[in-house]
Amino acid sequence: MTRQLFARSLLAAALLASAPLAAQEHDTAHASIAQLQQRMDAGSLSSQTLTQDFLDRIQHIDRSGPNLHAVLETNPDALKIAGTLDKKRRKTHGPLYGIPVLLKDNIDTGDREQTTAGSLALAGAPAPRDATVAAKLRAAGAVILGKTNLSEWANFRSNHASSGWSGVGGQTKNPYALDRNPCGSSAGSGAALAAGLATVTIGTETDGSIICPASMNGLVGIKPTVGLVSRAGIVPISHNQDTAGPMARDVADAAALLAVIAGSDPRDPATAEADKHATDYTKFLDPNGLKGKRIGVVRQLAGAEPNADRVLDAAIATMKAQGAIIVDPVKLPHLNELGDAEMTVLLYDFKHDINAYLATRTGLSVHTLADLIAFDTAHAAEEMTWFGQELFEQAQAKGPLTDKAYLDALAKAKRLAGPEGIDAALAAQHLDALLAPSWGPAFMTDPVLGDHIVSGDPTVGGASQPAAVAGYPSITVPAGWAHGLPVGIVLFGAKWSEPALISIAYGFEQHTQAWQPPKFLDTVDGTPLAPGR
Repeated sequence: MTRQLFARSLLAAALLASAPLAAQEHDTAHASIAQLQQRMDAGSLSSQTLTQDFLDRIQHIDRSGPNLHAVLETNPDALKIAGTLDKKRRKTHGPLYGIPVLLKDNIDTGDREQTTAGSLALAGAPAPRDATVAAKLRAAGAVILGKTNLSEWANFRSNHASSGWSGVGGQTKNPYALDRNPCGSSAGSGAALAAGLATVTIGTETDGSIICPASMNGLVGIKPTVGLVSRAGIVPISHNQDTAGPMARDVADAAALLAVIAGSDPRDPATAEADKHATDYTKFLDPNGLKGKRIGVVRQLAGAEPNADRVLDAAIATMKAQGAIIVDPVKLPHLNELGDAEMTVLLYDFKHDINAYLATRTGLSVHTLADLIAFDTAHAAEEMTWFGQELFEQAQAKGPLTDKAYLDALAKAKRLAGPEGIDAALAAQHLDALLAPSWGPAFMTDPVLGDHIVSGDPTVGGASQPAAVAGYPSITVPAGWAHGLPVGIVLFGAKWSEPALISIAYGFEQHTQAWQPPKFLDTVDGTPLAPGR
């Protein structure tokens, strides 16, 4: 037995033998927001105890044992914050009061934590102020527990990257099978939440970065309408497609989290209309949310992976049984025409937006995209051992946002994805939402060839691109299993249609209850490294 396997065996034995730790795992690790609030209101649990439980789990599971590499750092002030919240707790409070939340490490926190986007170039000097999302969470009484690992630069450095790898944090592992990938770029947010290292997490998406890791880690993930949630203080790729969003183990927790972070923000002009649409999304948690809903199946986004297709068909049967009207298939126009225009937009936007973001960071040696390219070259041994930075270089070669090539690509992408794409498909059949497989089961982590999955490629799978390019909302929900790996379905719809999507997703979830905790298997045919949760 190798030293590593021996250490894992000791960990498993210790966890099995430790009654207090086993009890806390059962009681808090995968408990919902409502369950935890009930216990805290009754006085049988404090926020400080809950926070300590999660810090202990991070130490036992993320830093040793399975060694997920999902959490880059914990907040050194988390316990103090939780204790203060306990002292101020009143009978009337919001749903996130005292609840520990992990943030993806491209979200600024104006505290002692780092904000690195996974790159060593941003390490050393913390951000000067909270991102609006972080500020809203603090105002709601949430405990910011720490920062999660991610695909470096939100997976916008190389076409051959391995999702979940960063120079700061290494390779994140999927807790369902450790040799499998958690997908990205919100890899750590997905893996940590599935492993029970926080109650909820925040991810970000430009195209697939919430939907894919949520699906492959057996979670609910909401990619909101662009402009519903502020991007101020978030390391950007594209102001046309970026958004933060909730990741949770059930739809109710995701809805509660979205309600807190949604709303207009003077720091982000794209959110000017958000207050007209932001609401308490828990109002739409209807167990009969499927009844009478017209849902169109986009078969163009299926057919790439047989396990995903099997789960999709089972989900359709459940929806029909619960009163949904299924239109199958529905054609989504222009689906295969989005890729080139989207990439052109992202390259232009990244150069402009990252330069603007870096101007907000003090105490760093990098101030422009050109500086980042030079940094990676100078620190190739740490930053470019697995893949290069060709996307950085392509973006650097682009001109200003006034270029005709950019304006034409942006107009084309938005038109084909939105009015002539999703909107046209919905209108043609009077639909409430569109349905597809989120992705197939988690692929193997491969440092040689990179990810074995591409959003929008009909030969590989992934259904995030249409909603991402249009800036419309989508939600993924656990729907089934393949070889012990979770498989999800995704629902997407018109701009500002979060209420309808949440209602449908909740109705589906209540009649399937597909979620199961991970067992930290070495591989899909392996032996658990820790007791089942």
